[in-house]
Amino acid sequence: MAISRAQKEAAVAGLKQELSQIKLAVMTDYRGLTVPEVEELRAGLRAAGITYRVTKNTLMRLAVASDPKLKHIAPQTFTGPLALALGSRDEIAPAKLIFQYAKTHNALEIIGGITGDGQLLSAADVKALALLPSREQLLGQLVGTIAAPLSGFVRVMSGNLRGLLYTLNAINSSKA
Repeated sequence: MAISRAQKEAAVAGLKQELSQIKLAVMTDYRGLTVPEVEELRAGLRAAGITYRVTKNTLMRLAVASDPKLKHIAPQTFTGPLALALGSRDEIAPAKLIFQYAKTHNALEIIGGITGDGQLLSAADVKALALLPSREQLLGQLVGTIAAPLSGFVRVMSGNLRGLLYTLNAINSSKA
């Protein structure tokens, strides 16, 4: 059933609005996935605050062309069946979740991505993003790196005190 021009304009406006708020959009080819598998993927993404939507390429081209940040993206980028995982909270979460799902479901193929500032990413770039450590892991590494010199200093100072204590105990036991 064909949709009217007004419905298409509303769909383009909605897509443009979503694209203006993204931090990362991952483009996927979902052919071969069953309906329950797509629903499972959507549920997992929804739990992380990510929208997964199938979009018509023509509407996607119109939405991208009307956005100043994205208008440099070639229209040929959007071909074949296309579904977008749109993340507006985290720059890496959509890539991680789609990549994890694609590892267990070979039918899901990562086509590429679009960053919030309008940069077009290849499938390899999206996979590289997915392999980065999470924000929490990076913060933990940063704290560990900052704390390392201080903890090393404490160990050195306690070593001197321990040495003095062992010497005093040895003197005490030799006098006894």
